[in-house]
Amino acid sequence: MLTVTDLALQYGKRVLFEEVNLKFTRGNCYGVIGANGAGKSTLMKILAGEIDANRGNVSLEPGNRMAVLKQNHFEFDEEEVLNTVIMGYRELYDIMIEKNAIYMDPDATDEDAMHAAELEAKFGEMGGWSAESDAAELLSNLGIPEALHYRQMKDLTGAEKVKVLLAQALFGNPDLLLLDEPTNDLDAETITWLCDFLADFKNTIIVVSHDRYFLDMVCTHVADIDFKRVNLYSGNYTFWYETSQMMARQMADKNKKTEQRRSELMEFIQRFSANASKSKQATSRKKALEKLNLEEIRPSSRKYPYIAFKPEREPGDQILRIDGLSKRGNDGDWLFRDLSFSMNKNDKIALISRDSTALTTFYSVVAGEEPADSGTIEFGQTILWEYLPNDNTAFFSGNNDNDLINWLREYSKEKDEQFIRGFLGRMLFSGEEVFKKSSVLSGGEKVRCMFAKMMLQNPNFLLLDEPTNHLDLESISALNNGLTDFKGNLIMTSHDHQLLQTVCNRVIEIGPGGVIDQLMSFEEYLTSDKIKGLRAKLYGSVAV
Repeated sequence: MLTVTDLALQYGKRVLFEEVNLKFTRGNCYGVIGANGAGKSTLMKILAGEIDANRGNVSLEPGNRMAVLKQNHFEFDEEEVLNTVIMGYRELYDIMIEKNAIYMDPDATDEDAMHAAELEAKFGEMGGWSAESDAAELLSNLGIPEALHYRQMKDLTGAEKVKVLLAQALFGNPDLLLLDEPTNDLDAETITWLCDFLADFKNTIIVVSHDRYFLDMVCTHVADIDFKRVNLYSGNYTFWYETSQMMARQMADKNKKTEQRRSELMEFIQRFSANASKSKQATSRKKALEKLNLEEIRPSSRKYPYIAFKPEREPGDQILRIDGLSKRGNDGDWLFRDLSFSMNKNDKIALISRDSTALTTFYSVVAGEEPADSGTIEFGQTILWEYLPNDNTAFFSGNNDNDLINWLREYSKEKDEQFIRGFLGRMLFSGEEVFKKSSVLSGGEKVRCMFAKMMLQNPNFLLLDEPTNHLDLESISALNNGLTDFKGNLIMTSHDHQLLQTVCNRVIEIGPGGVIDQLMSFEEYLTSDKIKGLRAKLYGSVAV
């Protein structure tokens, strides 16, 4: 158990939180949520003992071990990959190094040998005999091939390092697991494996994530940072979100009777529990919901942007036809080849690949920013498309460094300032914020500006390369709602499982071995045994 007592933190006059009293208990997974800047990562650092609060204390039950997902991807560059994982259980690793050093010392004394024997016994009690095989299994499950297990960390890519550090945190069955954004840079299959691993984890987990699917699959509770407090609620993220929204609507209706309000909420709880069957923790979650005190739930203070793409005209019968499209990377190898498909009315395509470069290059080619090596791209005459690139730097630098009013005005037919302010307001830029220079915006603010730019064009076709990058949960939820309601066509790539599952009705996967094109949901695609076989061929060795 981890106990937080009377915790408070402020920087100058800015209070992040105060009077925080929490108990994180064994067998539960707590998802820490809050608006950008609310202090999620700061709270995690306090719990991990990396920084001190202004007041209060954090106490871990004696004898318990805490593991933390490291954020410094270069910390272990000189270490072997397998050893880096075992370092997650530091006491075990230190014993292993000490006893091995004695065995390697030709001048070791009898006293040293006795000490080595004591270390050996303790090593065995801690599970040391299976340490290497356990570490190797974690690495393989996270997609790190055996050929890399004995390489140095500095030889790995950034995405591979993230997986090794995640394996390090999971290693050795810690009593308390602190994970800050564990799904970053993970592919869908690895996220699914991680969800299953954490759902089976018997100890305590505290996690920060912007991945709603992940939070829904693993969390039994939500720790909501709001109103300068941290409050614990039973249920996962979707339950918290829907309940908070319902409470806000009911509070707005001052004539709503208390009993009617309670009845509606209880009905929602029952439906939610029944629909949670996909989660391995559905049973424990249902029990927790039965104990829920409705009076403790309050509407959130968060603000949600308004994202809605309203086509100027309905798409005709001819949407998009791609025939024989191929492209090589800078190294001469195929990124994708012989890509052919036609889009139909109402198609919303999830475009995926194991190679993110292939995906970004595809969007760049279709948007006309770089040529294909072969093949043709033909949009229908009725199609007005808009493109959200993965890298939007060019839109916010050089001659584009205006205040937000003038920045957005460049992309609008209507030049009136009040009209422009209205669109910026939808993206949560109000008051003096509209005079910010575009170059000083955060990543999330830039993406919201790009949405405003695209909405002004009233497109009926969207090309979206990782649209949730840099966004907070509130903006992701608003985007999800906007794309679900969108009446046009789209092709979208995202690491957000829930976004692809709820918006898209078709999946296309591209790779050096060709293309897989299936009319099915994203989740059906990932779990289909038939598709797994096709995917193996897609990424097999391909002659150049």
